Amino acid sequence: MVRSSLDGFLSSMRLDVFDSMAAAVVITYGPEHRIAYANAPYRQMFGERLLGRQVREAFSDVTQGTYFEVLDRVLATGRPEVLTAAPTSLSRTASTESTDASPCFITCSVSRLASADGTHGLVGVILEVTEQVSAAERIRVLSEERRRAVLRYSSLVAAASEVIWVMDARGGVIERSPGWEHVTGQSWEEYRGDGWADALHPEDRDSVVRDWYAALAEVPPLFTTSYRVRTVDGSYRHIAVEAAPVIDGERVLEWVGTCKDVEQDWQKARREELLARANASTLGLVQLEEILVALTAVIVPAVADSCAVYLLPQALPHPGGIQSAERVAATTGRDLPALPPHREEHLRPGSPLAHAVEHRVPVQAVFPPGQPPPELAPPGTEPWLPPRANSAIILPVVVEGTVAALVTASASGERTPLGQADTELLGLLLGQAHAPLSNALEYQRTKQVALALQRCLLTDPPDLPDLDLTVRYRPSNTAAEVGGDWYDSFELADGTLVLTIGDVSGHDLPAAAIMSQLRTMLRGLALDRQESTGGVLRRLDLSVQTLYLECTATCVLARVQRPAPGRFTFHYSVAGHPPPLLVEADGTARFLTAAHDQLLGLDPDPRYDSAAEPLPGGSTLLLYTDGLVERRYEDIDISLERLRLHGCKAARLPLGDFCDSVLARVPADDSNDDVAIVALRVPQVP
Repeated sequence: MVRSSLDGFLSSMRLDVFDSMAAAVVITYGPEHRIAYANAPYRQMFGERLLGRQVREAFSDVTQGTYFEVLDRVLATGRPEVLTAAPTSLSRTASTESTDASPCFITCSVSRLASADGTHGLVGVILEVTEQVSAAERIRVLSEERRRAVLRYSSLVAAASEVIWVMDARGGVIERSPGWEHVTGQSWEEYRGDGWADALHPEDRDSVVRDWYAALAEVPPLFTTSYRVRTVDGSYRHIAVEAAPVIDGERVLEWVGTCKDVEQDWQKARREELLARANASTLGLVQLEEILVALTAVIVPAVADSCAVYLLPQALPHPGGIQSAERVAATTGRDLPALPPHREEHLRPGSPLAHAVEHRVPVQAVFPPGQPPPELAPPGTEPWLPPRANSAIILPVVVEGTVAALVTASASGERTPLGQADTELLGLLLGQAHAPLSNALEYQRTKQVALALQRCLLTDPPDLPDLDLTVRYRPSNTAAEVGGDWYDSFELADGTLVLTIGDVSGHDLPAAAIMSQLRTMLRGLALDRQESTGGVLRRLDLSVQTLYLECTATCVLARVQRPAPGRFTFHYSVAGHPPPLLVEADGTARFLTAAHDQLLGLDPDPRYDSAAEPLPGGSTLLLYTDGLVERRYEDIDISLERLRLHGCKAARLPLGDFCDSVLARVPADDSNDDVAIVALRVPQVP
């Protein structure tokens, strides 16, 4: 067990430093001061003292007990102590039990050190000074160089690490450091004096130099700092620095320091900190776009100088074609030009964005500032990199086997180029949006199915010799909103034109499915028998309440009949739907409200009125769903009046232009509902 503890204690130490020293060196560990290491001069001076034994036990025959108090005190306080010209006895044989000992004097420096496993111990550097000490006076007569060597190596062991350096009291490097040359590639002439600071990252240099010169003035027991240093390959790595002053009395002779590579530790801490920030910034957010904007604000400037997220609206790719992606979040920093948050990007075949989507692998590139390679920014394509970008990452975000989003990030100017670690970190950060991205993907698929269903059912109107009939349908702009709007138009056997328009409550795939069933059912009821439009709606309502529990819908059912050549009458019934709009040729317009009743699916014993309205020559009849008139934060009466006034102004437009102008009045950012319209125009009377 003692041997195992010794090995663990010594595993992180550079013992070869002491093997060639002329001074005796002994290392102990633990509060019992067990001997862990001794070099050849030590064994020659004191004999073979077995490793693992306590100092009190091993030296009980040659040393005064008061010296052990010094060991306890240094271990407890961590402050080095020097015993100058201390009396002792030296055993000149190899046996630890030998009594062949002679009086002598030694100078011993004792310092505390810590191993990689956290165990504390002591290092003692011992010089025999018997010949320099007279019997009359016990004074220290070490030469300046030997005394400095004892103190230097004592400080060195206390801060042992990968790169060792020595500076004078004014802070300039005075001895070569092979470790520093190996890491930075600087020559001795380049880093001597203050030249070492040239290898520091430009963003760290001023603060580190300022703190270092402050330490030179204050002389703390231990100076610590960290910074990025340029390595041989031109990249930067984080290092931790520890430096201790070598003091003689009250005078600083020099500084001994070490540099340790802590890049992996820094990357780990950075990753954990950024993930915590990302989690905090997205906490409570529900909308996908809000989450992505929050994440790009975490990425910039901590990871990159610019970051944008593109959503792929198509759930299914289009091989060989040009796919599109919509930018929904963009953040830039460092005085770079801002990117508009919303923009459509065409993913042309062969472009880096298309390559990332097609192969589902990140694209990484490092290049001189402002000079991206042609394959990253092909000529003739829209620029997506900042002007002085020096590196870029394109990261596809795969959700459920589908590329749901693309993330682009870049570093600019003198900033360290983005690398593999940054790509992995971006992937972890975007993991915060996995659930909302999955929901968005499901919305896209649902909407595609619903729109396909609607396009199959919303057929073209019949071609009539004496009437002009036009239909329009515009789906919702929001992926989550799949409406249940429908319309239909067909002729009966006697030439009567039947018009229907309606809306099933809900905005999802089930609503679209019920819509298709109601449309088909209404066709059958209208063809079944000759009865009023109100009677047909009553039978439809009873069927809805029997087959579709808790379903409600609105509907307009109308027949256009010809009581005489060139004359037309509009018979209609309304179930909770916005009223038809009649626009006459002279520019007057009014809503038809004579037959307006409750929604389908509300009353167990429904009744629906029927009404008839002559259609003047040149008039236009407009049926529409509520998506045309409903606005957030606006009373429906105001919206209806705006539609009526617009109908007056557009009365003389061709019917197709009339429909397009009506649809154009709907703000794209103020309506999350589908819009369907059916427009009928009666010929002008000669």
